[in-house]
Amino acid sequence: MSRATLLLGRTLGFVGNPFGAPVDEVADYRERGGVLIRDGHIAAVDEADALRDAYPDAEIRDYGAGLICAGFVDAHVHYPQTGIIASWGKRLIDWLNSYTFPEEMRFGDPGYAAECARLYFDLTRSQGVTTMVSYCTIHPTSVEAFFAEAQRRGQRVVAGKTCMDRNAPEGLRDTAQSAYDDSKALIEKWHGRGRLDYAITPRFSPTSTPDQLAALGALWAEHPECLMQTHLSEQLDEIDWVKSLFPQARDYLETYEAFGLLGERGLYGHAIHLEARERARLREVGAGIIHCPTSNSFIGSGLFDMGGLIAEGQRVGLATDTGGGSSFSMLRTMAAAYEIAQLRHNPLHPAQLLWLGTAGSAAALHMEYRIGNLLPGHEADIVVLDLASTPAIAQRAARADDIWEALFPTIMMGDDRAIRDVWINGARTA
Repeated sequence: MSRATLLLGRTLGFVGNPFGAPVDEVADYRERGGVLIRDGHIAAVDEADALRDAYPDAEIRDYGAGLICAGFVDAHVHYPQTGIIASWGKRLIDWLNSYTFPEEMRFGDPGYAAECARLYFDLTRSQGVTTMVSYCTIHPTSVEAFFAEAQRRGQRVVAGKTCMDRNAPEGLRDTAQSAYDDSKALIEKWHGRGRLDYAITPRFSPTSTPDQLAALGALWAEHPECLMQTHLSEQLDEIDWVKSLFPQARDYLETYEAFGLLGERGLYGHAIHLEARERARLREVGAGIIHCPTSNSFIGSGLFDMGGLIAEGQRVGLATDTGGGSSFSMLRTMAAAYEIAQLRHNPLHPAQLLWLGTAGSAAALHMEYRIGNLLPGHEADIVVLDLASTPAIAQRAARADDIWEALFPTIMMGDDRAIRDVWINGARTA
């Protein structure tokens, strides 16, 4: 058995969902706590002195006032859009045609895909993101590059080949058969290999014919252990486009449901403008709804109904949606989620925001027993936050009466300077 490492500092995890119970009942906060890491997993979480006494031979790393919590889980990203993040304006469809599709054309080059994957993982590590779910491009090489880089770093990730056979430029279209064949081959090669998982990935209904949606639904039925990711009801003009392409469908969700692409392990990005039937079906099957607040504001999509969806019992995760989202930072994403919820007159508590970016997103991915929390047995993906990373944040945190008042300024104003350290699979990455 390898030598244990003991991280000391302020520790914060969850024993329950802060949306469903009082924060003080579900938050496990220790002013002077510790996390014991052994063999890539969390072996114990307790008071610092108790762990020192119990494990006198452990290697100690003392973070002082640093806040030790689970690494951030980004539930919806497009790593091929790293190079076009923060591109100017426009609506969703114009943005895809002007920026996204020309950039994604480049990922047929294995060297370019590998270079982008390295850069993406460097950028997200600096922001404390330890797990993400990524769309790749139609090119299998883009998936190979992403998984290979994640494997080299020991990261738990999910990704899939993006499938499109219409309403996309020449060179970015596959077919119903090739989408099935390519995805199946990638599942057989990568799914469940180390810390890697595959997500069957139709981009969204407008870029897939009914034949392709049916083929991917059949593939999911053959591999129900996989996740399935797509987009749903992001913008009103997008919804009108879907209705024109699928006139027989009652709503946007039915364009997936009719082809076997609605299920518990489905991840539906955005889901802003949902109809009553769609909300009911998503809740009934236990699907994951992924909130992408910086993207929703950047592209002008609308205001996500966090309060209403959570009250209904929906499974909700949080995501940057880079590069439609304007930041790689999950702290900035939490801040944007707070701001959007405020516009809906539903202020979110700091505990709820942190939970969404860690345990909540992990639960949306059905990985709540592996990642997203400081619990014994979990994989040791950990971020250490500096709650005084800038003069502005430090002066506000110094006035705090409790951990939540100390944490909130970092959520609202923090950036990569707040990421003091990152541990992935039990190894320090800095």
